[in-house]
Amino acid sequence: MDVSWEELGWERLSNGVGRRRLPVWDATAALVAGADRALLFDTGSSLREGAELRSQAERLLGGRVTHIALSHPHFDHVLGTAVFAGAEVFGAVGIVDLLRNGADELHSSAVHHGVSEHDAAEAVDVLVAPHHEVCGEWTLDLGGGLQVLLANVGPGHSGHDLAVLVPGSPAVVFCGDLVEQSGEPQAGRDAIPSRWPAALDRLLALGGEDAVYVPGHGAVVDATFVRMQRDQLAAQFGVS
Repeated sequence: MDVSWEELGWERLSNGVGRRRLPVWDATAALVAGADRALLFDTGSSLREGAELRSQAERLLGGRVTHIALSHPHFDHVLGTAVFAGAEVFGAVGIVDLLRNGADELHSSAVHHGVSEHDAAEAVDVLVAPHHEVCGEWTLDLGGGLQVLLANVGPGHSGHDLAVLVPGSPAVVFCGDLVEQSGEPQAGRDAIPSRWPAALDRLLALGGEDAVYVPGHGAVVDATFVRMQRDQLAAQFGVS
């Protein structure tokens, strides 16, 4: 690695693990580097944003991204995937059919939120559906003894919420939009509010009390914050 995480605007979370808060929507993209392979968590809101992530990741890694995990099927997290040629892509079970059949809705959502018509159409035209769907948990070996866990902890924020646990001291949990810090959690048309608190319970069980929790939007938080947001959502939606 010939540059530091900080030089490229990334936040280093532990050895070989970092994330970038992307502009406009403050969405997280994260990178986990093993000895032989590397995982990117979410790919940005356009091919242009994905290409920038790819270029920065390659500078940090001295190699290419080999695996991608998509936290959920919203435009600001998936539209950059096509630029990562050859990468194996993972998502929660059911996401493949949704992305294949919901391209028009994804395009409309991107444009509605401010992506240009050209950028949205370009990205949707080459939209990549995951090659692997996670039902339960899936362990990825990134080499050098580093094994990360992909966990289908949803539904909640969407019908297809995938989290990633990176073991270590502390462990790092990438939460996707199940957890948001820079604004109130967003419950759109595809959210399943009645099951969202239970999804956060699964996140907490996954990481434990001492883990670092990385929201889909906003600053890094701890277990206390996740538990507080869980209780707020339960009260808001009238579930236990």
